[in-house]
Amino acid sequence: MRLTHVAHLRLPFGRIVGYDLDVGPVGEQLPISFDQARHVGLGDRAGSWMAITFRPPDVDRDTLAAAWLSVVRRHGTLRSVFSPATSDEPDAGPTLHEVELGPGRWREHAVGPGTRLSDAIRGVLDEHCTPFSSPSHRLCVVESHDRPTVVVAADHAHVDMWSLLVVVRDLQRALAGTLDDAAPARPFADHTAALVERERAPQSVRERWNEVIEACGDTMPRFPLPLGDVERPVPERVELRDVLDVDALAWLSRGARARTVSTLALVTSALTQVTRDLADAPLRAVFPVHSRYEDTWHDSVGWFITNAVLDSPDADPVACAAAVKEAIGLGSWPLEDVFAPWGGMPQSPGMFAISWLDLRRLPVHVDHVGLEAQYVSAAGRTDGVMVWFVLDEAGMHLRCRYPDTEQARASVGGWLDEVVDEIRRAARDAGATLEVDGALLQVGRAERHDVPAILALLADDPIGATRELADATAYEDAYDALVRDPSQLLVVVRDGDTVAATAQLTVIPGLSRGGATRLQIEAVRVASAWRGRGLGGALLEWAHEHGRARGAVLSQLTTDTSRVDARRFYERLGYEASHLGLKRPL
Repeated sequence: MRLTHVAHLRLPFGRIVGYDLDVGPVGEQLPISFDQARHVGLGDRAGSWMAITFRPPDVDRDTLAAAWLSVVRRHGTLRSVFSPATSDEPDAGPTLHEVELGPGRWREHAVGPGTRLSDAIRGVLDEHCTPFSSPSHRLCVVESHDRPTVVVAADHAHVDMWSLLVVVRDLQRALAGTLDDAAPARPFADHTAALVERERAPQSVRERWNEVIEACGDTMPRFPLPLGDVERPVPERVELRDVLDVDALAWLSRGARARTVSTLALVTSALTQVTRDLADAPLRAVFPVHSRYEDTWHDSVGWFITNAVLDSPDADPVACAAAVKEAIGLGSWPLEDVFAPWGGMPQSPGMFAISWLDLRRLPVHVDHVGLEAQYVSAAGRTDGVMVWFVLDEAGMHLRCRYPDTEQARASVGGWLDEVVDEIRRAARDAGATLEVDGALLQVGRAERHDVPAILALLADDPIGATRELADATAYEDAYDALVRDPSQLLVVVRDGDTVAATAQLTVIPGLSRGGATRLQIEAVRVASAWRGRGLGGALLEWAHEHGRARGAVLSQLTTDTSRVDARRFYERLGYEASHLGLKRPL
């Protein structure tokens, strides 16, 4: 799913309408979590929200409003509001209460002449989704000519990125008429109360927190390169980068498995190496981890995030895996009393944070491709550096927010350039070598200049010689179509500068076999100099591993009935002639 910023938001132009819920009397007081207190304690302000947009099938306003009310009824977190401290008890701090919310009315938000739609949306959400708004969430719709774009936003004190997926999923269920069958989700306030009853952090955890904070100068980690004058927050700059496509991410995951570490550990290795090279310092960063410790919270809405610290001085992937494990452990305890010696979480200008979200592994899923869903962050001022990595079915994406100063542009921008290059290098190197007959060959994505060599391999047999064309133009056009399709991967094996083998791999999602994904292998060819030396088998095993990394559970291929030797080869690799393949010209 695209992780974007409100200034970069892609929306079709149309009318903006928002739904004003009817707000009833305030009810029972609720407990406030440590992170909520920090967030809300900064006061009412614009730009404290997070949002998600998606495009459902055409739906009328009344149906959408009824569905939204069903979502609000299911999630008590959406029926809670913060109030600032009163003048009578200023030391008591903000309070949180239940509130009754009922059917309301639609209101159009004007888009003035010369105003970008993203700016208009930003203005609406800045007004309605502040810490002390009642409620501090907003349902908006951009009504365009084909189908609506729904925008759901809330102050961060009530939601996290996981929660926004829950909201979209439940809104889809409500539109389909199935949400009323679902039990009410447990509100975040219950989680806050349960956290109070959890065992306190052991002394060893407290001592480790103390070591890390002391090493950072008695504060949480700061970005290790110059940011300029950020003693006060300055306007932010946001960069969005697509780091890896789906195939390169599969290669990186494959390399991680080969090293018996996680993909996150390999990315941490890249971050550690770049930080060491550019800043001559270990990688130290605030590392948010979720606190949905039990399955009962998976369907809930709330700010289920706590903070840890990632302390990674060694770029070795195994050491980085240990650093990630330690960070998760440090964040797995109630932190309010851990930070008590510092009077709360100690932070200073320049704080550095790295967030990791693998949407493929969450137990909550939405069709973000079909819905054209986007995560959207607010715009504001900052004095620190925040990096988000988001992984989904399209690959790995990065978003970074940092102070828009001349020094920060150079420091953070250069650091990001090196990080992206290092991650891509790790992906290319992961599993890219085949050892065949005493030689090391490189396997990877075919480039456009490889097309003539691939054509020569396709034509280098009695059948291919009768059907392949001499003119390379058609093949170059076909190559261009292949590389635009994320389901296709054309690979070559290189012996130095020579193409020694090729194959086309296609990932095919399907409904049959319980929604199984298949790997289709086509056009396997090995150069005559390499036939009979094991290259074909090595390439097929590489293809199988690639298919597994892309989620395939079955590999399939066809071969001409006249290719007797080819059939014996595939059968030795475990393929069975269980089906009859049929073809006809069109």
